[in-house]
Amino acid sequence: MGRADRPVGGVSIGIAMSEQPDDEGIVLTEAQKRARRSRSIAIALALVALVVLFYVMTLVKGPGVLIRPI
Repeated sequence: MGRADRPVGGVSIGIAMSEQPDDEGIVLTEAQKRARRSRSIAIALALVALVVLFYVMTLVKGPGVLIRPI
């Protein structure tokens, strides 16, 4: 038939999310859960530090940053 009988982008869309079997999937060990939490906290702290840095730099530069030749 051509394109009509092939999945879009090579991805099968036969089973909806709610119709998946009730298996556990991937179960993480306690060490993996701790490592994931540590990574998440490190990423969050890095993002907070970046936001604070941008905020402080905006205050330091002041409104003069908007006055410039085009």
